[in-house]
Amino acid sequence: MTTGKRAAPRHSGPARLEDPDAPGSRPPSGPLLLLALGITAAVVAWGYLVYLAIDFGTSARDGDAAGWWLLALSTVGAIACLFIAMMLGTRLVARIKAGAPPPPPPRPPGGRRAAR
Repeated sequence: MTTGKRAAPRHSGPARLEDPDAPGSRPPSGPLLLLALGITAAVVAWGYLVYLAIDFGTSARDGDAAGWWLLALSTVGAIACLFIAMMLGTRLVARIKAGAPPPPPPRPPGGRRAAR
C-alpha cells in the first residue's frame, strides 16, 4: 500500500446509479430515439431536395432562368441535410458504442495467452 502526502486513495467510493459514466450503466434510450428520428428526417429532406434539384435542373435547361437559382439553392440544401444526417449518425454510433462493454485484450499470434 502506498502512503505519503501525495498518495491517491485506492477507492473513491461506490458509483452512483444516476451517473451515466459509471461502469455497467446503460445510457438512456430516449436520446438514441431522438437521434434516429433526426437522421431519418434529414435523409428524407435530403432525398426530397435532390428530387427538387433534378426537377429544377430540367426546367432550367428548358429556358427557365429562375430554375438555375432554385437548382443551386436545393443543391446547397441537400448538401446541408446530408451533412447533418452524417453528423447525427456519428453521434448515434458513439452513444451506442459508449454503452457496449470494452473489447477483450488482443491475443498474441499462435493462440496462446500471454503470461501474467
